[in-house]
Amino acid sequence: MPNPRLTGLGVGLFCGALMLALGCLDQLLFGASPVVYGVLFLPVCVLTAVWVRRGDLVTVPIVVPIAFAVGLVPVAERGDGVSGRFVGLFTALATQAGWLYGGTLVAGSLVTVRWIRMLRRRTARSRPPV
Repeated sequence: MPNPRLTGLGVGLFCGALMLALGCLDQLLFGASPVVYGVLFLPVCVLTAVWVRRGDLVTVPIVVPIAFAVGLVPVAERGDGVSGRFVGLFTALATQAGWLYGGTLVAGSLVTVRWIRMLRRRTARSRPPV
């Protein structure tokens, strides 16, 4: 299993590009199924939270929802013109908010656990031996 450590920018690029690719793949194979897109979003959230560097843990809960919106562009229904596309995107964001909140909660929980473990290790190292 690869164990990369991505920076905040790297996590943003990884998550955004992967969600865009998955959105296009969903549109191509499943006819833009929002449920399939939501299910695919959850493992991306886990990978993002696991592969970020310790110093950039705070970026994950910010990057994940942005990547969800970026990848939702091919999945969202299209209307006439630019305004129709925006309405389709905002409607898709509103109707798929459960997946968005769930994935963000999973990523945020994993990042919080990693942060607490990091603080405990740091505290244990700084204590003088007894």
